[in-house]
Amino acid sequence: MAMTIHVDIVSAEGAIHSGLAEMVYAPAIMGEVGIAPRHTPLVTSLKPGEVRVDTGGGRMEYFYVSGGILEVQPHLVTVLADTAVRAHDLDEAAAAEAKRRAEEALQGQQADFEYAKAQAELAEAVAQLRTIERLRKTKSS
Repeated sequence: MAMTIHVDIVSAEGAIHSGLAEMVYAPAIMGEVGIAPRHTPLVTSLKPGEVRVDTGGGRMEYFYVSGGILEVQPHLVTVLADTAVRAHDLDEAAAAEAKRRAEEALQGQQADFEYAKAQAELAEAVAQLRTIERLRKTKSS
C-alpha cells in the first residue's frame, strides 16, 4: 500500500474535500507545488488555479481555488481557499462571460484600482477555464 497524506480543502462556504491522497498539486504563488506524504512543513499563498488530489489507483480529483493559503505538515495538507469549487461544478459559460467582461474592463480602465480589479477577475476566469479544459481532457483519455 502506498503512503498517503490527509487532505482538507475548505473555503468560507465550508469543507469541500477531506480524505487521503498519495500526492497533492497546488498553484502556489511562486509556481505549482507537489506535496507528497511526509513533506517538510510549508505555508504559502495560493493564486487562482487548480488543485489536483491524486487519490491513488489512477484516480485524480480536481478543484478550482480563487486563492488562499496552503499549509503543509508531514501528514496533513490544508487548503484554506477564498473560494473552492469541485471542477465538475464550474460553469464554463459563466467563466467565459467573466473573462470577456474583464477583458473589456481592461480596455476601458479609468483608474489603477479598476485596472487591478479587472486583472484579478481575468486571472480567476482564465484559471477556471483552464481547470475545466483539464477536466475535459482527462475525461476523454
